[in-house]
Amino acid sequence: MAATRLIPLHVNKGKTIAQSLGDRTNYASNPEKTEKGELVSGYMCDPMTVDEEFLLSKRQYQQITGRESRHDVIAYQIRQSFKPGEITPEDANALGRELALRFTKGKYAFIVATHTDRAHIHNHIIFNSTSLDATRKFKNFWLSSIALQRISDLICLEHGLSVIKPKPYRDRQKRTEYPKRENLRDEICRDIDAVLQSARPNSFEEFIQDLEKSGYEIKRGRQIAVKGKQQKRFIRLSSLREGYTEADLRTYLESNDARKRPSAKTRTHAPADRPFNLIIDIQTKLQSKGAGYRRWATVYNLKQMSKTLLFLRDHRIESLDQLEMMVHTRTEKRNEILSQIQKAEKRLTEISALRTHIINYSKTRSVYEAYRKAGYSKKFLEEHREEITLHKAAKQAFDTLELQKIPRISELSKEYAEVLAEKKQLYHEYRKVKDEIQELLIAQKNVASLYDAERKEEMQRQRQQEQSH
Repeated sequence: MAATRLIPLHVNKGKTIAQSLGDRTNYASNPEKTEKGELVSGYMCDPMTVDEEFLLSKRQYQQITGRESRHDVIAYQIRQSFKPGEITPEDANALGRELALRFTKGKYAFIVATHTDRAHIHNHIIFNSTSLDATRKFKNFWLSSIALQRISDLICLEHGLSVIKPKPYRDRQKRTEYPKRENLRDEICRDIDAVLQSARPNSFEEFIQDLEKSGYEIKRGRQIAVKGKQQKRFIRLSSLREGYTEADLRTYLESNDARKRPSAKTRTHAPADRPFNLIIDIQTKLQSKGAGYRRWATVYNLKQMSKTLLFLRDHRIESLDQLEMMVHTRTEKRNEILSQIQKAEKRLTEISALRTHIINYSKTRSVYEAYRKAGYSKKFLEEHREEITLHKAAKQAFDTLELQKIPRISELSKEYAEVLAEKKQLYHEYRKVKDEIQELLIAQKNVASLYDAERKEEMQRQRQQEQSH
């Protein structure tokens, strides 16, 4: 049930743009709310320096366009919340990233911070109002919040999560409460969801039996109809809304074996724009569709297989073994790049911590020397406990790193910028390889489905021949 809002962020009164960006991003990345920062991810920016990178792009925008941005929107915040107990924090963070990528089309840097300090898991997504190439600003177009909500709902439905339908504005302003009109079809849909989640039937017949056990009376015939305890007449499944019709339920339960359905923890996230889709199961759909649908579905499958064959031809893939080898090779490369990204992130963390210790060491050096000259006086320690503690922590960090010579801040800043640039380049390669793997996996699935369809058709033809003899 993803409730989503888009909030423009302006400069706080009495503060600079840098201070305002720092306040917003620090709140989103609060370690107490994000499992010590583990649930914070970034796109084309480092979560630790996101405010500085946002500010740098704004300065570049001013140099390129010559426009002042003092009173403009400095960033946008997306709030996305989920139903309690329905999603893990890691999956919520991944869905927030997917939402931001689709909404911004990958043209604006952002961070996704998943908060777990409340009963419902929710995301704080902050994206820069200035584009990555620093040539334009994000335009908060008319009804952008509705567009954002639709994208969020679509992503949640793709991953098996529930969504909520926002009430019209006039309904929220009612001063008189009227009794709600009971919608029997909505109640049937809710009960169907409950049966699918609790019983997890492996076929349509098992689903009908489980629905009957839950208290529904089943009327079999050309079209199956059901009647609950509060109903006066039977209601056909085919008359329910999309996703709950008899044809849709048969497709879900018979085309996809329930035992092979991925759980919420292992479900992979679908990309925003696939070059081709998985082949539609025609046989199950045709049980309740006419000749027009048969022609449409056949053409659709041909289009999908044509795209698959073009993909195989462009990559010179001539066998299933070669296709499998390419998937294995690209997967290894993706894992290698991911390892390099993690190594770069570790080094960035070390540089940031070391830079802090050097600054603290320099600031508190005179105090610590005075403390030593005072013979390590307890009274002096109580008066300057904070400075002495920072100084000791810095010395301990230097000893842990076994530094022969304390590096300069300028050298560390230079190395930080180099590692950060390397990390961004690695992220670019990682996304590219990940998309290639996704295309290869879909091609592999489509080819396997094609052979499987041919095998089933051949088996059916043999059975018909045996029956005729």
